[in-house]
Amino acid sequence: MTASSFFHRIPRALWFSGLDGLGILAWGILLLTYSFRGELQLLIHPNYFGLVTITGLILVLLGGSRLALSLKRGLRRSPGTEANDSVTHLTLLPLGVGSGLLLLTALLGLAIPPTVFTSQMALQRGISNTLPATQLEAASFVSQVKPEERSLVDWIRTLNSYPEPDAYQGQKAKVQGFVVYSPDLPNNYLLISRFILTCCAVDAYPVGLPVKLPGDRQQYPQDSWLEIEGTMATETLPLHHQTGETTQEKKRQLVLVADAVKPIPTPADPYSY
Repeated sequence: MTASSFFHRIPRALWFSGLDGLGILAWGILLLTYSFRGELQLLIHPNYFGLVTITGLILVLLGGSRLALSLKRGLRRSPGTEANDSVTHLTLLPLGVGSGLLLLTALLGLAIPPTVFTSQMALQRGISNTLPATQLEAASFVSQVKPEERSLVDWIRTLNSYPEPDAYQGQKAKVQGFVVYSPDLPNNYLLISRFILTCCAVDAYPVGLPVKLPGDRQQYPQDSWLEIEGTMATETLPLHHQTGETTQEKKRQLVLVADAVKPIPTPADPYSY
């Protein structure tokens, strides 16, 4: 039997069944690829890594089984049995379109790797120095971490628990994050920021603190990562400078006055949780 005669013998319904299996198999491979490449941390919270890996394995098994079954049925069929494969389906899309889209999106996911969110995304979503209402708030303010040992997110949580900037004046700080320029701040200020994931990249939100530099911020490009050591102070700055929207309204805020600024590589796990 030649290859052309083999494909000619496979009924149309089995082609679509094979396409279904191929789409499921491709999604299983995509999830496993993200898992083994360590790219899941750019997409979802670590709590779900195991679930995604297991789901990928199951999809590979299901897709491979369905694909093999379609090929096996195709080999057993004889010409002229197309009518016997007719099955009534109620679908919104023509037969095969849904499976084709499933396969296409999986292939695009394999071809285009996930990337870290940028400063532009942070400005679009609005950088805040407070946590959203979905985050649990502490019933009382008790900090067990020394100021100089707090991460950027620790500082945000501390502010969220006790939002009085003057209470932190003079405290030492050493934080890491990526650079965002705010159009409402002078050129010797930047925002040191990080994204926080609660579930997946779709609901990631940026937090950050203003940093007062000894020189011009242009020497630290946007999206570059910095480790900044300095002292906390309070200054009156534009209230909504984090969103990139111009405003005349100002508010007293906590500012990190930089004593030392060191460029660092982008962390393997750039998000906080």
